[in-house]
Amino acid sequence: MQRTTVVIPNYNGRQYIDACLKSLQKSTVPLKIILVDNGSTDGSLNCVRENYPDVRIIAFPENTGFSKAVNAGILAADTEFVLLLNNDTVVDERMAEYLENAMEADEGCFSAAARMCSLSAPEKLDGAGDFYCALGWAFARGKDQPADRYLKPGRVFSACAGAAIYRRSLFLKIGYFDENHFAYLEDIDIGYRANIYGYPNQYVPQAVVYHAGSAVSGSRHNEFKVRLSAANSIYLIYKNMPFLQLVLNLPFLLAGYLVKSLFFLTKGMGRAYLGGLAKGFCLSASEAGRRNKVPFRWKNLPHYLWIQGQLWLNLLRRLGG
Repeated sequence: MQRTTVVIPNYNGRQYIDACLKSLQKSTVPLKIILVDNGSTDGSLNCVRENYPDVRIIAFPENTGFSKAVNAGILAADTEFVLLLNNDTVVDERMAEYLENAMEADEGCFSAAARMCSLSAPEKLDGAGDFYCALGWAFARGKDQPADRYLKPGRVFSACAGAAIYRRSLFLKIGYFDENHFAYLEDIDIGYRANIYGYPNQYVPQAVVYHAGSAVSGSRHNEFKVRLSAANSIYLIYKNMPFLQLVLNLPFLLAGYLVKSLFFLTKGMGRAYLGGLAKGFCLSASEAGRRNKVPFRWKNLPHYLWIQGQLWLNLLRRLGG
């Protein structure tokens, strides 16, 4: 009996999707698979239809963004867990097994992140869970470091949604992926929300996934990604930080945004970054943005204190390299 549904958002992933699905067929635990296509035009959807009849397909006529796509898959799933997986990945045969075991071991856990290694250089880490710090920066833990340095399981700020399992029932308590996030930082946002409500996110190093990275948007820094990430970073703070916590972190946040502004100016992307920040403020002030703000509850104060400790600790981690 399948306990996990794998949800794969796809947009023009013809180059990778075949290898991804073939690796899932070797899983040591039975899986259901849903592919959510965002208006692909490269033949990837037909490839799946013709070669993988057991894969359920949800097809949108246009690119609706990551959050809407994965929400459609999550809502269509009927298993205990959902495993979000990028289309440009190849998974180890025991990946889903290890992630399921981690969720069973901690019934209050919201998500568990896989150890993501580089597909082109498997000895290098693509990420071991995600951190978020007081500068307003999110970053992949262990990015580009030797993959064998991160073999200890433990709690992380959030799971990277490129390869992570989630307890489906908890979406009803904390909400689904925010569709105002077209792409980027949506996994930090939902992990942040889970932390507020007291549901931890774990890292499972035995669950290994190989990730191509930037397969859809292009290089690590491009104007599309810079603009959206900047906007979402502002919206993320507005949504999740109560007023007093925002005031407490304001000096750090201003410093973080100043450094990022100077960085992208030197890269010739200053206009995209600053425009994204402006868009983020507009989104936060809009009715759609205000509707999704997490209300402060005194019962969650211990969780906010844990989060604040992580914001400062992760600042030290980030500055320490």
